[in-house]
Amino acid sequence: MVRTETLNQQLIAASEQGDVDVVRQLLVDGANVEYKDLDGRTALMAATQKNQIEVVKVLLEAGSDVNTRDITLLTPFICSGANGFHEILSLMLNFGADLKSVNRFGGTALLPSSEKGYLKTVQRCLDAGIPVNHANDLGWSALLESVILGNGGRLYSDIIELLVEAGADVHLADRDGKSSLQHAEELKHDKVVKLLTKEYVESNESIKNAKALGRMDHYEEAIEVITKALETDSQNLDLIYYKGYFLQELKKYEEALEQYQKAVALNPNDLDFYFYTANTFRSMKKQEEALAEYDKAVAKDPNETFYLYHKSNYLRELGKHEDAVDAMNQLLALQPHRYDFSFHKANSLRSLGKHEEAIEAIENAIANDPENPLYHTHKQKSLELLGK
Repeated sequence: MVRTETLNQQLIAASEQGDVDVVRQLLVDGANVEYKDLDGRTALMAATQKNQIEVVKVLLEAGSDVNTRDITLLTPFICSGANGFHEILSLMLNFGADLKSVNRFGGTALLPSSEKGYLKTVQRCLDAGIPVNHANDLGWSALLESVILGNGGRLYSDIIELLVEAGADVHLADRDGKSSLQHAEELKHDKVVKLLTKEYVESNESIKNAKALGRMDHYEEAIEVITKALETDSQNLDLIYYKGYFLQELKKYEEALEQYQKAVALNPNDLDFYFYTANTFRSMKKQEEALAEYDKAVAKDPNETFYLYHKSNYLRELGKHEDAVDAMNQLLALQPHRYDFSFHKANSLRSLGKHEEAIEAIENAIANDPENPLYHTHKQKSLELLGK
């Protein structure tokens, strides 16, 4: 019994580290592929969280369930969507992924990928048939999330374009009665408004052709199209962005960084490129460099919440909850009535064991949206942890 427990624990550790040979041997030796650690994670969840693609393949073939939930109600399938791991998500679609399954916030895999700017993951989710108009417990659909939590830039415009093409309802209202179109108009995201009203037409043929190739995963050909266009229009920031994006999808991260940094040199005030650079560093697992890029954007425009919000998301992923709380306090100072910010702050406080403060934060969310059951559920959880 002790030996089996040791094998199971070793399986999770090896899966997290990406040691394929050790994982295979442990399974042969009798490790249980569905064993859960204290956080309710199976080996598949541990491998998914670290984007260990080859280990995921082995565990799926061994029969691991992609829909098994951990103690936060997260499944490996939803985790792959929430982190933009579209290769893993694509694998799981072939192993019984529940397309309608939701996380603890009531969102399918499509919602967090739309929120966080994972274009290819959004495409995979839509191609698989995940419902495009599903709303989570905050009352937000994938389209609402990409409009409210996006910045109307190149990447988010492409996500919004995909969602609209898939039938996203631009008039679907959130819990405050506002639609995606109304939010876009208030935010003055002109391109997004045109996309939502189907008035936008891409005028650059090279970009149009490259995007079509990119949707088919023909990245090398897409880069060729963009590179040719850059020969006669070398300072076109949109062309530079797409070259960087396609290089990033090919995992040529250093080359992608060169493109984004070239764009920053041409126009240091185009904050979009700090976000793209941060994403590239995240893919390279260079945490401090990624955080520094967010900080550069925040320093350029301290009143723009987008970059600080996405930095806070990343801090939570890294388990740096003290820093995440600080970021949320900054966000709430800018927009005190954003109850979603209070909600995220409460989650970080709870992770830190600061349950009284978590309750105080979640009560701010409840004050703004008293009928939302999600907030009451999370307040109840904090009360339970306090023994109340």
